[in-house]
Amino acid sequence: MKNFVLDTNVILHDSKSIYNFQENNIYLPIVVLEELDKFKKGNEQINFNARDFIRSLDGITNNTLFTEGTPLGEGLGRLYIKISDQYRSDIASILPERTPDHRILSITKSVMEEDPEKETILVTKDINLRMKARALGIETEDYYSDKVPSIDIFESEAREIEIYDEQIISKLYKSPLGLSPEELKINTELRANECFTLRAGDSTILCRYNPIQNTVTQVIKDDNSGIKPRNAEQAYAFELLNDPDVKLIAITGRAGTGKTLLALASALKQTFLYKQIYLMRPIVALSDKDLGFLPGNEKEKIMPYMQPLFDNLNVIKYQGGTGISQAIDDMLSTGRLRIEALAYIRGRSLPECICIIDEAQNLTPHEIKTIITRAGEGTKMIFTGDIHQIDSPYLDSQSNGLSYMIDKMKGDAIFAHINLLKGERSELAEIASQKL
Repeated sequence: MKNFVLDTNVILHDSKSIYNFQENNIYLPIVVLEELDKFKKGNEQINFNARDFIRSLDGITNNTLFTEGTPLGEGLGRLYIKISDQYRSDIASILPERTPDHRILSITKSVMEEDPEKETILVTKDINLRMKARALGIETEDYYSDKVPSIDIFESEAREIEIYDEQIISKLYKSPLGLSPEELKINTELRANECFTLRAGDSTILCRYNPIQNTVTQVIKDDNSGIKPRNAEQAYAFELLNDPDVKLIAITGRAGTGKTLLALASALKQTFLYKQIYLMRPIVALSDKDLGFLPGNEKEKIMPYMQPLFDNLNVIKYQGGTGISQAIDDMLSTGRLRIEALAYIRGRSLPECICIIDEAQNLTPHEIKTIITRAGEGTKMIFTGDIHQIDSPYLDSQSNGLSYMIDKMKGDAIFAHINLLKGERSELAEIASQKL
């Protein structure tokens, strides 16, 4: 059994985090409750998490919570709130400023001394606080509950599967409905909606496995609203984006690989299937200033954050010609194509629409869940992002919501993931992405 001291950011990240430490004891410094009080108001996920945790805490509070602790449930440890907040002299000699972080370090040291038989660990998502803790001899960890075990999938390209009969590939070219893996004599297990290259000698064909029909079909480099795929991965993306049976899609890749552009082009091609197209982005505040600091009304405030979406629409207008350009303008004016911030999606229901969520690597796992559970009947959701370009200070490539969703949803028949590797924005952009 161990003692875990939780930082405020762990609770803001996951309001149910205290139930994820098995039989170990949880200590909450009183300063954490003080900080949570500052986050109670607001419409963002961290505000919801603060309110949810405070309500949960109120439900389990009793007279022993501050002395003997209170049990968290069967198979779980006890929860303690440390109200003694005397700033230790050994901490003050090194960190004289009595900030909330330093107070948490002081309380962690006290827990270590009060219960020396158990290992005491400070859990925080703040890298700088973890460094300070280690300097003071305090064992510390990140919050691992919703971290994916590996991100290798984001570095690898689509598989090439080899068979030994070129005539089978010729047969697949002539079979628009596809062939079963058994007919193709594929001996390896195929993942749901996996896209791959099938090779027999010098013959190759781009393929996609459909788990619902148990067939392998040819992937064709189709033109979507004036945008034509420039490589195999983009062709795979269009294949899955245009399939109405695939309700949830994740497209990952470096800057310039065409993630957002492909999603937009595919959505515009499918306007006859859906009532609306929503383009959404999370708002990541810059220099500690949120939208309230920007001039103008709500639409004017979010415009700088939404400009990349308009840039992609302009590319489609240019490539598609006058007809597509006019259609996009008409959809924007009538509200069939809407560009919005994600901040106020909680509580909404989105039926019969396509939702494209750009920069999804800046979302937490709980925010991803909140968004997906807004989907009504007949809705498709597309998440795009680069897990190596995260702006949130408490997320990384393994703990962000996009990685978490892909890890949890892989293998489901209604989910697909495509990783784009080759940059197509320009030769300059591709070289800069690789070398800088």
